[in-house]
Amino acid sequence: MSIQLSQWGLIGLAVAIVLYMLALLGVSIYASTQVKDEQDFLVAGRRLPLHLSWGALMATWFGSSAIIGASKAAWESGLSGVILDPFACSATLLFTGLVFASPLWRSHLFTIADFYRKKYGKRAEYLACLIQLTTFFCWIASQYIALGSVLQAYFGMNPMVAIIGSAVVVTIYTLIGGMWSVTLTDAIQIVVALIGLVILGYAVMAHIGEGNVIAGVQTVLAKQPPERLKFVPDWTAFGLMAAIGTFLTGLLGNVPGQDLQQRVFTAKNPRTASLACILSAAAYFPFGLIPVMLGLAAFSLGIQMPENDTDGHMLLPMLAAQFLHEGLVIVFVLAVISIIVSVACSATISEATILASNVLGGVKLFEGRHLLLDRLCVILVTIGSVLLAFSGESIMGLLDIQLSIAMVALFVPLLMGVFSRPRNEICGLLAMLIGGAVWGLRYAFEIFWYAPPEDLSYARYPDFVYSQLGGDTGGIVAQLGYLYALVPSDIQGLILSFVGYYIGQYCFRHTPGHFEAEPVSTESAG
Repeated sequence: MSIQLSQWGLIGLAVAIVLYMLALLGVSIYASTQVKDEQDFLVAGRRLPLHLSWGALMATWFGSSAIIGASKAAWESGLSGVILDPFACSATLLFTGLVFASPLWRSHLFTIADFYRKKYGKRAEYLACLIQLTTFFCWIASQYIALGSVLQAYFGMNPMVAIIGSAVVVTIYTLIGGMWSVTLTDAIQIVVALIGLVILGYAVMAHIGEGNVIAGVQTVLAKQPPERLKFVPDWTAFGLMAAIGTFLTGLLGNVPGQDLQQRVFTAKNPRTASLACILSAAAYFPFGLIPVMLGLAAFSLGIQMPENDTDGHMLLPMLAAQFLHEGLVIVFVLAVISIIVSVACSATISEATILASNVLGGVKLFEGRHLLLDRLCVILVTIGSVLLAFSGESIMGLLDIQLSIAMVALFVPLLMGVFSRPRNEICGLLAMLIGGAVWGLRYAFEIFWYAPPEDLSYARYPDFVYSQLGGDTGGIVAQLGYLYALVPSDIQGLILSFVGYYIGQYCFRHTPGHFEAEPVSTESAG
């Protein structure tokens, strides 16, 4: 589907995009003057003040998933579809600011994988890298797909050309000044993004409320079927645990993320790192409700998305075309482009940092050439992400399990490494492997072995498994199957990750000289 603009509207939009990109290029060139060494390139010299640290974090976090994904989820499922974003994601920022930001900043790290190496050894570092790298490639590729969809909608551009062009722009910005470029351009882009989002939200609600925004919100809510305004539509034990599991996945699965913690590492002191997270949470939640309301409004208006738009890329552009003047459509499109470009840049520098510091950093060829390696990794990440983007939109499905894997494999070793003293590397490895394996088995059980039919209410899944195993005549097997299905995969993996950690902590004797965890500093470094 394409969005129809007048000839002058298209010309104005094209000119605005070009000028905007040139302005960001100028900012990136200025940012390059701040880069003197690898620390400047990867974590902005660890000297960002609060306003820049907050801006970079907000731009990284308030990305396409918060706007495109949340609006589509609200349109499709109502409030039960937005537990993860914005509710859990905003809670993650607050949780990180209150609990993790200060001690992790004092660890003086480049990557979150460095933390696992310090606390649990090289094998834990490589395992953490494997988990982070695979999911981030998919995440960056999805940004290029989203941007390609927007450019195709307004200009009829070939998606492949749009993806390559987007990747070139992101690579140039990131290569020029590294984290300094990403930080300064993000600070601009988040302002543009929020302005565009507020304009669209105001226009839609004012139209529905006949000039009164509050009345528009009330009308949208009143037109929703009652079940769409419930976070747990079906109050069964499994339905409630599934909702809790979704919230925990967003709350805990994001904490070990390199994109979040790398922004923590850029702050000038631990207090700034903590406040940046807390302020981002305070801003994220109210702004994150705007896409939710737009998704609910689209449902109440009877707007239907094209069949090939499975990820909801076209929902907000369709609303913009219907309710905004062409001049304001330009502002909205710039906002969407800002969101996607800022997330792509942030994810690219995060991925490149892990690749350079934890995977290729020990290669002798790059000894004394760390900045060269960092920039080479930016290019490698871009190439890999573009190739994934060309493979098709099916990669978007992989993003749904990213946070689950991070929570069940990485959160417990991070929590225990910060607030206790691991006795050996086995406790960290067992937490990762057992948590991940248990989650994987339970996930496979639901997806492959006992997949529920499409017309079955998800809250009734344990009853379905019970019936498949013979029901009342199935005996102990049916009862055990019911209990196994009753606990969602995320909760199972998280609980068994704790079990794995304590098995390693108390059942495996520490061998002196083989492993010695490096304690996290508690002294003020700023």
